[in-house]
Amino acid sequence: MSMFGGGFGGPGGGPGSGAIAGMGGTGTRRQGNTPFAGVPAELAAGVTLLEASEPDHPDPAATFSHTPDTGRLTLWSLLSGRRALLVTAAVAVGVEALLLQSGPYLVQVGIDHSIVARDVPVLVIAAVAFLASVALTALATAVRIRTSGRLAAYSTRDLRVRVFTQLQRLSLDHYTTEKAGVTMTRMTSDVEALQQLLQEGFAQFLIHGLTMVVVTAVLVHYDAGLAAITLLLVVPPLLLLTLWFRRAADVGYNRQRDTIAGLFSHLTESLNGVRVITAHNQQDRNVIAHREVVGAYRDANDHTGRINAVYGPGTSVIGLLGLAALLLIGGRKVLAGTLTIGELTAFVLYLNAFFQPVQQLVQLYTNYQQARAALGKLRGLLRTVPAVREKPGALPLPPASGGIELREITFGYDPARPVLRGVNLRIAPGETIACVGPTGAGKSTLAKLVSRLYDPDAGTVLVDGHDLRDVTLDSLHRQVGVVPQEPFLFAGTLRDNIAFARPEVSDEVVLAAVEAVGLRDLVDRSPDGLQTVLHERGQSVSSGERQLIALARVFVAEPRVVVLDEATSSLDLRSELRVEAAIQRLLEGRTAILVAHRLSTARRADRVIVVDDGDIVEQGTHEALLAAGGRYATMYATWESHTATP
Repeated sequence: MSMFGGGFGGPGGGPGSGAIAGMGGTGTRRQGNTPFAGVPAELAAGVTLLEASEPDHPDPAATFSHTPDTGRLTLWSLLSGRRALLVTAAVAVGVEALLLQSGPYLVQVGIDHSIVARDVPVLVIAAVAFLASVALTALATAVRIRTSGRLAAYSTRDLRVRVFTQLQRLSLDHYTTEKAGVTMTRMTSDVEALQQLLQEGFAQFLIHGLTMVVVTAVLVHYDAGLAAITLLLVVPPLLLLTLWFRRAADVGYNRQRDTIAGLFSHLTESLNGVRVITAHNQQDRNVIAHREVVGAYRDANDHTGRINAVYGPGTSVIGLLGLAALLLIGGRKVLAGTLTIGELTAFVLYLNAFFQPVQQLVQLYTNYQQARAALGKLRGLLRTVPAVREKPGALPLPPASGGIELREITFGYDPARPVLRGVNLRIAPGETIACVGPTGAGKSTLAKLVSRLYDPDAGTVLVDGHDLRDVTLDSLHRQVGVVPQEPFLFAGTLRDNIAFARPEVSDEVVLAAVEAVGLRDLVDRSPDGLQTVLHERGQSVSSGERQLIALARVFVAEPRVVVLDEATSSLDLRSELRVEAAIQRLLEGRTAILVAHRLSTARRADRVIVVDDGDIVEQGTHEALLAAGGRYATMYATWESHTATP
């Protein structure tokens, strides 16, 4: 899917474009519907200073490819893309971890060599050194936080772009089976869980890990026997408790990611269907259903909370028992004269420093498990292979005359239940075909195969003799335009929506399309003309106008083949007449496939095909099919009886 070039409000200087005008207070421009008289003179200097401090955000050099994502997604792959930041953060982490452990040693020096020895200069030196270590630790921490924050921001930005690109690459079948809320969870909650880990989690994990290593070495240096006894009393039960926590947390946090995806899904569906819910007075039932979804998420959080409630206090108890053993054994050594008071004090402080990271690692491991579960979900999304794939070595489709052929086409959304079976059809260049038939017969499916939104399970679709599987998707979609039954408009300007397929075209081309489809009255009555901002999903215009905008979009795209999927089925009579007139102008000189619900459209086609039970059961001109007295004649008589004026 293409993106709006240059952002909304591009050419023409509409909302969101351009720099601030009138720095001296004399310039004027319009921002939306509100006049802007310029920046007051007394604020101009401040605004200039603010603009000078704004970071530069050039257009990203993002590219899109239909080739499936084959890159690995691991925590290391997220971090290793920016080696300079990674190395800087690692050095800062090492320096911070070492400086944090200087305090107990300086306390031991102060006790043994100054307080006990009554040496004031040594006490002053120890105190100054302690203050210096605090200052240097603060500096190393600041560098670590800044670099790790930048590293996390860059990494998650790249990940979001990568995931979004994959979402653009996936075929239509993915979005018919996957809930929108689940997809939103991948881009929001899952990426945020990773960002939290990358920003602080990894750095803290390294700091606390290094702290435990350094403290262990220092304890052995002070008294190897005492260190061995203390650690043997502590490490084995701590290791067993950690292994249990890891197994339980794996299950718990995967369950948590699944339930939050369900929460987003229900929320998205409820917001999109709020009109139906209100119209049928089902707010109470919807609240009850959402309470059940939220309850499942609460239960998942309760489960992980119970796990943490065992692991956190358990490690605290183990640490306190180790500290009690240290005081008992170390105190006897002091009484025996084999250990100084300062060394015992440092030993106690270091042992406390050993267990303090353990407590922090409990929370960090919780973040890690959340991020690990999110990473698994994202990895699964990136590994999803599009059903419609561009063949390696595919060639661009040459400028087409518009001849279409379907050979022995068989297709089903569920392969076990085919919608089309052995369909054969040939469409001449410039011919207009109307597809009619009962609901579920396969009319829209046939149109989707021609535009290659799906690939057939068997058979071949050809344009000018070229198998669609052998040509690039970009070149195909440039020459095959689609107008869906419910056109989608983006939040942006009227011009951006019309020029969506070719954002670089001039305003003259856009206005020509506006004139061709009969949208001039909409442009004239809109406050900013083509730069008028449309609301999300085009809610600020009528259904007929949304359909005309979709037709104007195809006019600007200039495809050789046009597929219209029941483009007038949801319109009132007046809007239908306007849209049908626009369709007639659009189809001039183009090959067209019209999926027709109303037979007023079908009778204007060069040829009508009747699709039923997965195959083409009749085809011919409108007059010939009426004369034949078959299914089309019956359908037309029924339609005419329901639309005839009394």
